[in-house]
Amino acid sequence: MRVNNSSVGDLGLVLLRGSNGFGKLVDEDLVFKRRGERKTYVLKINDVRFANGEGKVVLQETVRGMDIFILADVGNYSCTYNMFGSENRMGPDEHFQSIKRTISAIGGNAKRINVIMPLLYAGRQDKRKGRESLDCAIALQELKALGVNNIITVDAHEPRVENAIPLIGFENLYPTFDMLSSIIMNDSTKIEGDVSNLKIISPDTGAMDRALYYAEALGIDIGVFYKRRDYTRVVNGKNPIIEHAYMGSSLEKCSLLIVDDMLSSGDSILDIANQARERKAGNVYVAVTFAFFTEGIEKFDKAYKDGIIKRIYSSNLSYIPEEIKNRPWFVQVDMSKMISEVIDRLNYNISLTEMFDVTHRLKELEEFIKMTNA
Repeated sequence: MRVNNSSVGDLGLVLLRGSNGFGKLVDEDLVFKRRGERKTYVLKINDVRFANGEGKVVLQETVRGMDIFILADVGNYSCTYNMFGSENRMGPDEHFQSIKRTISAIGGNAKRINVIMPLLYAGRQDKRKGRESLDCAIALQELKALGVNNIITVDAHEPRVENAIPLIGFENLYPTFDMLSSIIMNDSTKIEGDVSNLKIISPDTGAMDRALYYAEALGIDIGVFYKRRDYTRVVNGKNPIIEHAYMGSSLEKCSLLIVDDMLSSGDSILDIANQARERKAGNVYVAVTFAFFTEGIEKFDKAYKDGIIKRIYSSNLSYIPEEIKNRPWFVQVDMSKMISEVIDRLNYNISLTEMFDVTHRLKELEEFIKMTNA
């Protein structure tokens, strides 16, 4: 595959605070892919915090002429630092600042700089509905101005945000195949029963493209719940949902797979699951790229106990606390091999097109389903 391709430069992987666990998996797969040419691609850095909250990033080895990949989990809320004697949590803004500090520490000495943000910083604030900021677009333009050549993200909330930086690389990856493999093919995590009795559910009209991809891959039916919102008021930054109205064929006795890019508080998904059960649906499964559980997990424990939801699938692309990983209703899908493949290809100047065109892989999945249902 690499006969006619030479690397851009020696590969260097920078793991910022909060990305070490996932980054270690990525590094291990890169070492395996490259047959142990190096023991690790991770560069040593020191993320320093002063007592007043200011910080700096110190590179502890040279990066001159290297192809640098900076991995950051801007959604990791478990990282803390001391400021004026109090322990503070790092939020997305501070994680993004760490990316900029790292680029500043590199000081233009690297051959190329690539930023991997599986969870796109400020991705939920991507379009203007009134007199409000466009945080995501501004952040992308900042990275371009700092000399970043490529930005890699996963399942961006609004993919068209890449229009803010049309002259540098912006790769928006999708975890669909890996999620489907866990849902359909993995004996320990797959859904129960016949796949042909499964129905894909989109939780709103904005997620229809994703739901259609799942439905077409599996060759099954699809339905959508339409969110009716109260646009006269704002609660927690959003117009509250009045009702979820269903459009589609009967849900009776069907197992359901609700698919979305992210799960925040989870209220919408649990409301849809409740309504589905009222319509006499069977088991309800949920597949999301990012699971935040911003209001805790007690209501999910209750929903599982009450038979409202059967299982929630989410990637390991952003931080998930151990207490959630150990829940009987939660399945974490490993995406480290996908990210390591992207890094490997970009470093060798190999096209990513094959990764985006998963037709042949979906055919394998189709054949597996046919054999299972035979």
